[in-house]
Amino acid sequence: MRWLNRLLQRLIILGLGVSSVWLIVFVVFDTADQRLPWILAVGLTYAVGAYVILPWIIRMGLKLLHRKRVPSFTTTGDGLPGDPVNVALVGTLAQLRAAFAALGWSEADRLGLASSWGMIRAFVFNSPYPTAPFSTLYLFGRGQDIGFQKAIGDSPRKRHHIRFWSLSIARAESTWAGGSASFWLNTGRPPDDERVLWVGAGTRDTGLSLTRLTFQITHATDSDTNVERDFIIAELETIGSVADVKVYQAGQGLATEHVNHYTSDGRVTLASLVVQAH
Repeated sequence: MRWLNRLLQRLIILGLGVSSVWLIVFVVFDTADQRLPWILAVGLTYAVGAYVILPWIIRMGLKLLHRKRVPSFTTTGDGLPGDPVNVALVGTLAQLRAAFAALGWSEADRLGLASSWGMIRAFVFNSPYPTAPFSTLYLFGRGQDIGFQKAIGDSPRKRHHIRFWSLSIARAESTWAGGSASFWLNTGRPPDDERVLWVGAGTRDTGLSLTRLTFQITHATDSDTNVERDFIIAELETIGSVADVKVYQAGQGLATEHVNHYTSDGRVTLASLVVQAH
């Protein structure tokens, strides 16, 4: 019975894929080509296909494939798979900031018109922007609470970076151990001075590319997020900022496979932040 359900799921997804191609080629492009110059018709077709039709198709497919499963990755504003969850740290916001400051990492600026324009200029002219903003990814029903980065060289195109979402420790201990989906659905953000669980998604930017699923313009990233997870934890261990390092499985009932353009073993490294001696 299970194989039959999976077959039906894949047939439906195939149908969605064929429908998306038909819409893009024979509806959007054909309509635009009749009204606009060829180059504008191609541009409009790309915009509608990459930012409207394909994201909607992917969201429908994910609802079919991952229904009732606990996700091990963040999502984009379109509801598409984002960076895998791979790091968790326990401590206060002040401890988190102090740990990454000690590593020489910068806190990312909040995303806005000014910071976005600054990032575009830095990217085009390859000029340093150590506090460049991050795009917003979602976990627990909200965008990241804070993010840190470290440029590779002086280029804003290449950097180590990680986003964090805070979660009450009491909430985490009562739900995560049992694999309850409510762990991931909690939307409340604890106070900044509380000792909390910081759930993080760390990746390494390597340049500029198109997303594999929807062909949207984005940072190119190293697909092996396990390496970046291990790099971040090793850096924190080197300066004595973490203790009691353990490894846990992030997802329940979710196979560890390719997520978007990433390869992840589905594991989260958990560590406690410690107070540094002065």
